[in-house]
Amino acid sequence: MHIAIAGNIGSGKTTLTRALSKHYNWKPLFEDVDTNPYLQSFYEDMQRWSFNLQVYFLNSRFRQVVEIRRSGKNVIQDRSIYEDAYIFAPNLHTMNLMTTRDFENYISLFELMSSFLQAPDLLIYLRATVPTLVEQIQSRGRDYEESIRLDYLKSLNDRYEAWINSYNLGKLVIFNVDNMDLTKPEDLSVVIEKIDAELHGLF
Repeated sequence: MHIAIAGNIGSGKTTLTRALSKHYNWKPLFEDVDTNPYLQSFYEDMQRWSFNLQVYFLNSRFRQVVEIRRSGKNVIQDRSIYEDAYIFAPNLHTMNLMTTRDFENYISLFELMSSFLQAPDLLIYLRATVPTLVEQIQSRGRDYEESIRLDYLKSLNDRYEAWINSYNLGKLVIFNVDNMDLTKPEDLSVVIEKIDAELHGLF
């Protein structure tokens, strides 16, 4: 079983990944932020480092998905490989933070990789407005995220909505996290109940 959690920066993906991993006793696979050699440089100079960062994430997540299928274990993944290609890279290109040459090269690489991949058995999308994202980004206090622009978060949100509205690769569950606290047992139980229903076809 492969479950992926999708959502914008600060939507609560890592928090939910940890909680579900503990509840179901699934193996968690987290986004590589602490050891990512490009992330801080990217936020300091997006135009210079956008292509490098996106290729790094693409490679990292492709390796994760290959590992998931090889392991035969139940795995929950913090962010899917599709978000890199359908959200972040096109957004950087549109904002003139990635050249057309680099973007086309990136998409060509993604298309080749994705032809070897199997989609998650369930995709969980955490929907959040920009004020919620900003609040949660500030609360976790990562230095390199202090320079994230509001228009950047807004444009990512718009792309997430467009992608989710056309997502047809497998089962999908959406949670609006503006009025949820995924660290609270009562809110987490709502999430788990809906996931159980999707996975086991109870409704």
